[in-house]
Amino acid sequence: MLTANDQRTIKLSISDMTCASCVRRVEKAIEKVPGVAGAAVNLATEKADVTFAGAPDAAAVAEAVRKAGYGVAEEVLEFPVEGMTCASCIGRVEKALKAVPGVLEATANLAQERARVRLLKGTASFEDLAAAIEKTGYRAIRETAAAPEEDRRAAEAKTLRRDLVIAAVLTAPLFVMEMGAHAFPSFGHTIHETLGMQTSRVIQFVLATLVLLGPGLRFFRKGIPSLRRLAPDMNSLVVIGTFAAWSFSTVATFAPGLLPGGTANVYFEAAAVIVTLILAGRYLEARAKGRTGEAIRHLAGLRAKSARVLRDGKAEDVPLESVVPGDIVLVRPGEKVPVDGEVTDGSSYVDESMITGEPMPVARQTGDRVTGGTVNTTGSLTFRATRVGADTVLSQIIRMVEDAQAAKLPIQALVDRVTQWFVPAVIAVALLTFGLWLALGPSPVLAHALVNAVAVLIIACPCAMGLATPTSIITGTGRAAELGVLFRQGTALQTLEGTDIVAVDKTGTLTLGHPTLTEIVPAEGFSRADVLMLVAAAEVHSEHPIAIAIHEAAVAEGIELPAASSFVTTSGQGIFAEVSGRKVEAGSVGFMQARGLDVAPFAGDAERLAAEGASPLYAAVDGRLAALFAVTDPVKPTTKEAVASLKALGIEVAMITGDNRRTAEAVAAKLGITKVKAEVLPDGKVAAVRDLSAGGAKKVAFVGDGINDAPALAAADTGIAIGTGTDVAIESADVVLMAGDMRGVATGIALSRATMRNIRQNLFWAFGYNVALIPLAAGLFYPAFGIQLSPALAAGAMALSSVFVVTNALRLKRFTGATA
Repeated sequence: MLTANDQRTIKLSISDMTCASCVRRVEKAIEKVPGVAGAAVNLATEKADVTFAGAPDAAAVAEAVRKAGYGVAEEVLEFPVEGMTCASCIGRVEKALKAVPGVLEATANLAQERARVRLLKGTASFEDLAAAIEKTGYRAIRETAAAPEEDRRAAEAKTLRRDLVIAAVLTAPLFVMEMGAHAFPSFGHTIHETLGMQTSRVIQFVLATLVLLGPGLRFFRKGIPSLRRLAPDMNSLVVIGTFAAWSFSTVATFAPGLLPGGTANVYFEAAAVIVTLILAGRYLEARAKGRTGEAIRHLAGLRAKSARVLRDGKAEDVPLESVVPGDIVLVRPGEKVPVDGEVTDGSSYVDESMITGEPMPVARQTGDRVTGGTVNTTGSLTFRATRVGADTVLSQIIRMVEDAQAAKLPIQALVDRVTQWFVPAVIAVALLTFGLWLALGPSPVLAHALVNAVAVLIIACPCAMGLATPTSIITGTGRAAELGVLFRQGTALQTLEGTDIVAVDKTGTLTLGHPTLTEIVPAEGFSRADVLMLVAAAEVHSEHPIAIAIHEAAVAEGIELPAASSFVTTSGQGIFAEVSGRKVEAGSVGFMQARGLDVAPFAGDAERLAAEGASPLYAAVDGRLAALFAVTDPVKPTTKEAVASLKALGIEVAMITGDNRRTAEAVAAKLGITKVKAEVLPDGKVAAVRDLSAGGAKKVAFVGDGINDAPALAAADTGIAIGTGTDVAIESADVVLMAGDMRGVATGIALSRATMRNIRQNLFWAFGYNVALIPLAAGLFYPAFGIQLSPALAAGAMALSSVFVVTNALRLKRFTGATA
């Protein structure tokens, strides 16, 4: 029988409830979840108290509530975690966090030394998460404005540097005394004659003990609790190795009679050198890891510190946090634009390279948008603030980069599986090495057994494994952001690498997206001016780029447009409206044919215009074919170069467009695109993407900018949105090109390949290093070649492996473009 102690209750925030019946529906949905003992839902507080008979399964409850048609609020907590040193630490921290009731997802990042937790709002606090982490031997740190992460990292690096200096000062004489005597026998004789062997060993004991109990104490504080929990980590390996060397040497110094004859050797220098070299590796690693996050710090540094705002008719400088939407902001030459807004007065050139990557300043005048963080170069601007704080473009960019850097790529799953058993396996190999040498080794067997076992423990520390993937992700996504390519989904960094085909929407992606009316061919019995007036009046209600082009042409010619009524649009095909008592229809060939109108009289003109790259549009008045309109959307100047760059990367480029086939093929021919899917309706773009993928055999990236591109962006293996496009398209994409330039696609793919190549290099080094050196450390080559790896050299090699991995990842900061 269950007791109160067997039951646990969590609170959930429920949304979309409107009445008492909603409450009952939510309660019934929750009570059906296995393991739920009871549920009480409060409409006023929008909270649900859910009692579980045993371990809570909050995720299952949330899913049941959503299926019932209601929402469950989620939140994301991110914070530094102190004490993570290797790949096995990551798994333990994640496991502890996932066990907290209400946690849906938890990831730890060794390179950033942070944890990111997605949980049901209200189910767990930071204190709950911190307590769970503390039980595993690590410490969660609550970030405050007074103690930002940069300060914490700087303090940590400073402490490591201090401890390294102390360890090096203490180790240097110890190393000279012991290793100098081996390298130069005459030096050894001098020490024995002046100090005596016993005195020399006592001095070494004192120095080694100071190293282990001083700078090396950090390893014991972390490693011993991990061993007690039967969850050994890198610190545990260092503790076992150094303590074994120190203990054996201490016995050999003060009670040599306890050891077999000929085995009373000392290895104090090995214990001290191991600690010193690992601290050196940690210090170099900390400095290098600090550089991986430079992109985020650079972006954050672009924010202005204050803004000059009109208040009560007077301009005054106020903190950036005080600016609210609607404020009138003044920006002088040379100043940063503090927030996003719309220019109300003045004109200037603004350096937007931090957003677009383009070095040339762009003209901004009344009605244009300006972006916070950009630099006003020449004139003065007055603008109305539209987005402030976390809503600005710069804040969103920083958030996207942070999300991408915290992501776990599919390739990381391999590392996670290996590191779950790696450290225990290393300890087992070390014990086996000790036993085999003790049973089969040459004299002195105990000394040989100890040296080789300690070398195995030290050489196999899995620091490099844990750093291999996250350091490359952080550096790669940061560099991408600097080049104007934002990875909204970190996993896109891997999926983009395997792209076989880039499918591209035409209007606004390959072209400028601002069509202009270039020609009108009226039918017999209709005048050009009358047809333009009627069609332009009808198109006023349409937001299609061609409709806007026709309307702008009529306005430019000074034509007064009457009001239109009964407006009806058929998505992607055409429109109908009544203008001055006349029925006006405008649209594609299919649209006209569906209405029984024959467009054959315009066949010759339509073919000519399409061959020139113009989009033909037909108009009918009162059921009669009235005119052929030609609208041209110029290709962006950089598009041809972008297509060539993609082809150079071995990627096929395809065009998917709703435009006329002849027009689409004419544009494609100019750009060197051989595969064209034209006259595709908005709902047909998804099918076109799937068709290109050949049943999943080929990986397709889709590039678009419009609302009608959103389904295709979501359906593609990788969705790439032009940053100048609509919010809907951007939200549906995995990657965003801030410059609105197709060249960013090639840059993104090339950078994805470079990053994944970098990750594989790191993993090869981390795994290959252990595979190659563990047998050497175990002494397998000693019988045949007389080669034996000392623990001190093992410590140096282990520290070098971590530094190599981080340094290799930092090479991505030099990536310059698709040709790199």
